[in-house]
Amino acid sequence: MPVLNKKYRIGTAAGLLTAITVATALAQSPALDPALVAPHIYESVLNNERVRVLKVTDRNGETAPLHAHPDRVVVFLSPCAWLETAPDGQTTMQSFRLGDVLWAKSITHGGETSRVVQECSLLEIELK
Repeated sequence: MPVLNKKYRIGTAAGLLTAITVATALAQSPALDPALVAPHIYESVLNNERVRVLKVTDRNGETAPLHAHPDRVVVFLSPCAWLETAPDGQTTMQSFRLGDVLWAKSITHGGETSRVVQECSLLEIELK
């Protein structure tokens, strides 16, 4: 029985590695690049072998198609506030002040209409 457990763990590790590889490939796919699929929101202002910096301007009522972000640093260039609806239907407000900085994990999302309380301007700094 322990042999089966070890094989199961190896299979789980291989499956996890495969999932991470697929997620990384999706995040790097030009088809999911926010600057390409939503240029009305995302503008690439610096791109070299070490970083890519996107200037993001999010306005109420805009919709970005499906896109992906790698892990990144976010710097708020203006006060920002928006409404988010959880899967259970509960709505909460996320708000940030001018100069706030945070770490954001990779995500693939899109298709939702923006519900910002005010125009939001920020930089997303992607490390390569």
